[in-house]
Amino acid sequence: MTVPADVHDAFDLVEEQFNEALDESLDPAGPGMLYEYVAAMGLAAGATALDAGCGEGEHALELSRRFGLQVTGVDPVARCVEAARLAARPGGTVTFETGTVQDLPAASASVDLVWCRDVLCLVEDLGRAYREFRRVLRPGGRAVIYQMFATSLLEPAEAAFLLPVMGCFPGSMRPENTEAAIDAAGLRVDRCVVLSTQWGEHAQEHARHPGRHLLHAARLIRDPDRYITRFGQVNYDIKLGDCLWHIYRMIGKLSSRVYLLSAPG
Repeated sequence: MTVPADVHDAFDLVEEQFNEALDESLDPAGPGMLYEYVAAMGLAAGATALDAGCGEGEHALELSRRFGLQVTGVDPVARCVEAARLAARPGGTVTFETGTVQDLPAASASVDLVWCRDVLCLVEDLGRAYREFRRVLRPGGRAVIYQMFATSLLEPAEAAFLLPVMGCFPGSMRPENTEAAIDAAGLRVDRCVVLSTQWGEHAQEHARHPGRHLLHAARLIRDPDRYITRFGQVNYDIKLGDCLWHIYRMIGKLSSRVYLLSAPG
């Protein structure tokens, strides 16, 4: 569609006001909202939590610090588990184990809270993961799940590059598959929060260097040989994928959701 010249002229009259309106924050939610959800659950100090896919332990340690929970962090990468153990206080309430979300090293009905952030798009068998969450949760236990999904705006060619390089499974990037797996596992969705672009906006508004991912992506695309020669093709692809991940989140090609779940009492 061609926009008539007189329409552009009219836009010129409001453009500066439009920019000023867009400079005003919409008060986007940030990652701290996940801890607010845990706080609202009212778990007693000493309750047990499992961080499924804990990485180097940041969230597991924070759950313990904020709420006095006994936390077990689980991750398949031994290097991450060792780093998490080094960060943990000796004799404290947080331990770390090697394991996967499909085969959690925890007894059945032993956990009050499952925390899983930024993990399940990397898991092909969502059904098995959610069955494991159901198995380890006590009756009435809760789960906080954060996950990124692809939207209809993500073009097939974009997905064909981005998802494999980021280690994501296409089927696990579809919310309907997640919700089917939750239901089949016998877990209840107490709340689903569609975040859209909020975490991306929050990151930009609080970053020391806003727009850094966009600038890096532009440089990677304009002069790939410069970076491939120094860091190798695989590292180049991963870095470009990471930059595009953040950019696509900002423009709605990716959209995250939070699922608050509970096990039957």
